Amino acid sequence: MKITLTQLAKRLPESYVVGPDVTITDVTHDSRKVASGFAYAAMTGSHSNGYDFVQTAVELGASAIICSEPTLISPAISNQISLLVVPSVRQTLGQIACEVYDHPSSRVSLVGVTGTNGKTTTSFLLDAALSHGDLATGVIGTIEVRSANKRVGSTFTTPEGPDLQYLLNEMANGGADVVSMEVSSHGLDQYRVDGTFFRLGIFTNLSPEHLDYHGTMEQYFYAKSKLFDRNRCSKAIINVDDPWGRRLSHIVSIPVATFGHAADADYRITDVDVDLSRTTFTLTNNGNSYQISTKIIGAINAYNAAAAFIAALELEVSPDDAAKGIEECESVDGRFQIVRAGQPGMVVVDYAHTPDSIANLIHTVRSLIAPTGKVYAIGGARGGRDRFKRPTLGASLAMADVAILTTDNPGDEDPEAIAMQLFLGTLDSHACDVRVIIDRSEAIAFAVQNATENDAVVIVGRGHETTIRIGSKIVHLDDREEVAKAATQFTTSEAASSSFESLAI
Repeated sequence: MKITLTQLAKRLPESYVVGPDVTITDVTHDSRKVASGFAYAAMTGSHSNGYDFVQTAVELGASAIICSEPTLISPAISNQISLLVVPSVRQTLGQIACEVYDHPSSRVSLVGVTGTNGKTTTSFLLDAALSHGDLATGVIGTIEVRSANKRVGSTFTTPEGPDLQYLLNEMANGGADVVSMEVSSHGLDQYRVDGTFFRLGIFTNLSPEHLDYHGTMEQYFYAKSKLFDRNRCSKAIINVDDPWGRRLSHIVSIPVATFGHAADADYRITDVDVDLSRTTFTLTNNGNSYQISTKIIGAINAYNAAAAFIAALELEVSPDDAAKGIEECESVDGRFQIVRAGQPGMVVVDYAHTPDSIANLIHTVRSLIAPTGKVYAIGGARGGRDRFKRPTLGASLAMADVAILTTDNPGDEDPEAIAMQLFLGTLDSHACDVRVIIDRSEAIAFAVQNATENDAVVIVGRGHETTIRIGSKIVHLDDREEVAKAATQFTTSEAASSSFESLAI
């Protein structure tokens, strides 16, 4: 796309151009991506100062610099390149990217999924439902970005504004009809989705998370609620079994479709049944009854499947196609992923990383094993975030029969200190055998090799992730591979010891 700085300035309040008017074809906040025709957005961040890279951007062929503090750019540079001066680069970058890419969210039907838990699963189930309805789809989220059978890994749940608009533009130009997108509280609070319009917004649930960033649950809720602003979203689909969801349903000014077990939900969930192969339930609305089945195990996933089904109906997919697509969705990487590597007991790898999601996971697994079986739970807490949540995480892990506190991406923090904060939450759980095994590989091996055929092992916190940062080192660590290594004592063939069968169900 092409747009001039003057055109941009006219569409942005309190903005102006310094220097000749120029045409730009792209925008980025990452100086390494700059090429001829780009506008480079200089922002100050928590880890780096974008103004330090203005010279690099110019050398790489930038046509303009977007800034809010032109005095931070030396005259030697500003005299040779045009500037677009805005009140706040952070607050306007999403809008600028929308203008540069000609508002791609107006050329696809965009569905935003927000909440603490269930965003990824809901997005994948919705994508499956839409695809079965013969719609061309795209997905933007925690695990991957996918469109037209092209897949790339994700860095953020919700990309930065320029990256998001680039992706949406590519998907729109590639013929996508609908894009399912996870929308994080950070993405909303940091203006990454500003200028983007959602045909539907889905609210899954809310529980304590990211409070080191938001400060309070009220602020966390407020950030999430921004998705449902009437200038950003046409219609909301809200889980009213969740107290924050019920509150949201009463305060939004757009049309709402509610769902849950509650008697007053527009779409009511009943007759939930969970076994080792699937989750089934009935969804009723205005006298219509739909039988929904998903291979993703757990009663909590009835909410995710219900939200996906409702969204598909709103997008004019037939009930039969929507239900069939959800039923045929085979896997969501690292979400209730059963790993079969020759070990006697069931092993589940899951991304659960909040107290509620861990508690739900342990409850589900316990219901699927023999009454005499034990549940081993392995988990940790990430460094540099949600320190006050750690004892509660420990308490949730201690709902198992054996809780093993270990390392989970500690970053610059001391893994042992994190484990001790988790341990504080287990002190009242006298029925649980609590162990601290800092090395995650050793923790997994201990559980896998001690669990019997009647037992189950749940490994939480990392799900699909394959690397872990300890200090300055980033090392490969895949929980599923560690299960396979630990299970070698139960296998006899070389093939069995070098691979594993993974069923993401």
